[in-house]
Amino acid sequence: MAQHLPLTALRAFEAATRTGSFRAAADDLGLTPSAVSHAIRGLERDLGTVLFEREGRAIRLTPEGETLMRHVERGFGELQLGIGSVAARRPQLLRLHTAPSFAAQWLVPRLGRLLEECQGLELRIAAGADYTRFLADEFDADIVYGAPPPEFYGGAGHQGVVVLPLGTEVIAPLCAPAMAPRIRSARDLYGEVLIESDNKRVRWPAWFAANGLAAPAPRGPRFDRSFISLSAAADGLGVALESTMLAEREIASGRLVRPLQGICEDVVYTGHWLVFPRTKRYARSMVLFLGWLTRELGLDIALDDLEAAGQPR
Repeated sequence: MAQHLPLTALRAFEAATRTGSFRAAADDLGLTPSAVSHAIRGLERDLGTVLFEREGRAIRLTPEGETLMRHVERGFGELQLGIGSVAARRPQLLRLHTAPSFAAQWLVPRLGRLLEECQGLELRIAAGADYTRFLADEFDADIVYGAPPPEFYGGAGHQGVVVLPLGTEVIAPLCAPAMAPRIRSARDLYGEVLIESDNKRVRWPAWFAANGLAAPAPRGPRFDRSFISLSAAADGLGVALESTMLAEREIASGRLVRPLQGICEDVVYTGHWLVFPRTKRYARSMVLFLGWLTRELGLDIALDDLEAAGQPR
């Protein structure tokens, strides 16, 4: 075994495991595919083992390769943390993509607290309903509504990304205070205008079913974003079925109330998820943001807990 630390070969190995091919690794490192292949073959020779199974241009880690991958990622991650600590005075940029209603209703109202608690963090936010694939390196993390399908990030399982549930949410009927006195049971909702949210994972039929009733035929206004439905409900246009987490400001201010709280069954589910490339989990900006986000949501997630997350299956 070589007595020196083959950093160049290890960088090639890390890039190949992350991108899934020698050619993509070469593009990532600014090298030729033959240089990457030569570096990895040299590493295999030094270690006395085969790290990749090669099938044409396709590559797949061997068990020995998977073991080395975990240690190499941790090693490069520790280097990232160390460099980030030394350069802590420089702004730490995090490019975040997020579901629109989560951004408008939950994240933006907390931005002041986030930037105050995470000194040096520079945040750029883009909102959209689509999932980020992290192919062009345009975003560092994505807060998505609805768990992304495993095959979305390539193959069976969330290969190369960490997918973390951001706690559970309560989905309940919400209305303006003036409407609440006439809503005393689930059946009373039959006489009310029910606001429809087209893109919600939990809609009125699921809520009525949880309370042993059939949902009435849709007849209220329809919106494609939760923050619009919440605004319409607060203005007295009808009853919205929305997340109390997203509506916490309106509930706290009294603009919205839960007329059937403690009377009817509400739906509890995991609505939002944080997704980011596994290789980003040691970046200082990600460590700062993830620490703040989990504290704010009351979640118990430590950096060490991410070791097994996002591993290929």
